[in-house]
Amino acid sequence: MSAAERQRQIVGTARRLGSVEVARLAEDLGVAKETVRRDLRVLEQHGLLRRTHGGAYPVESAGFETTLAFRTTMHVPEKRRIAAAAVELLGDAETVFIDEGFTPQLIAEALPTDRALTVVTASLPVANTLATAGDFTVLLLGGRVRGGTLATVEHWTTKMLAGFVLDLAFVGANGISREHGLTTPDPAVSEVKAQAMRAARRRVFVGLHTKFGAASFCRFGEVGDFETLVTSTGLSAQEAQRYALQGPQVIRV
Repeated sequence: MSAAERQRQIVGTARRLGSVEVARLAEDLGVAKETVRRDLRVLEQHGLLRRTHGGAYPVESAGFETTLAFRTTMHVPEKRRIAAAAVELLGDAETVFIDEGFTPQLIAEALPTDRALTVVTASLPVANTLATAGDFTVLLLGGRVRGGTLATVEHWTTKMLAGFVLDLAFVGANGISREHGLTTPDPAVSEVKAQAMRAARRRVFVGLHTKFGAASFCRFGEVGDFETLVTSTGLSAQEAQRYALQGPQVIRV
């Protein structure tokens, strides 16, 4: 097997399983661990994988994006902690945008049911969660439904969003970096996120530490556009401080 073939297989495995380990890859491919580490370095340089201690995970891009179903199986305890911490930032907000994705869905589940809230969302699962729970008014944005994420996009969605002034937006991303800001693979999704940010007085980013340092295809915001970044403790305190220097508070849970 050539290096190129081996690297294609590594990327395929990472995308199928969500992550790969050096030791397991070396065994499966019949090569030395150092060979695998070299392959992972090459793949990281090409923006296909991000290395971790002992392995790597795939970077979402224009050609690859995980589905909502897959996201519900990965890092669930961390995502629940992020969602709970994000809800603590509601303050006196009465109108809230909740983004597509699994962590935003967990935010919807964690919202207090003892106060009136108007929730605007492009996510069918979020709308379904809130439609019969608590004292919520739910506005589901119309548009084309993306099968992988069950969220609406395109001009119908952004036109409806443009008519609102929102107190708070909970926004996710496929990547967030100090150099490239917040990014997502799909231009249609990027437009919805950008419009939600324009409509909101306050903006809170929610996402795992694995999103940090990654960059995808379409930029829709800058780190400094956000009041707070809520993430997991896998983001080091030193790196969190570097992001905080661009403006937002960084909460690690």
